[in-house]
Amino acid sequence: MYSMKGKNILGEIKSKSLKEAKAEINEILNKLEKSKDNLDHFSSDYQRLIHLNKHVYELFKKKTKLISKMSKKKTK
Repeated sequence: MYSMKGKNILGEIKSKSLKEAKAEINEILNKLEKSKDNLDHFSSDYQRLIHLNKHVYELFKKKTKLISKMSKKKTK
């Protein structure tokens, strides 16, 4: 289940907070940067990184909509 549509993000990733997702992204990036092996071995890490990135994007998108709605209510 590696579709990039928001509803298909792995459930375990989708339940992460922004802070948890960011921490895991940093962990994966550090692991990849320190690796001197062939990066082909890390394709699952890249896939997870892509899903985490999409999740963070969706979280920001929701917050942006919420802020926009709140701003509109205040101006009325």
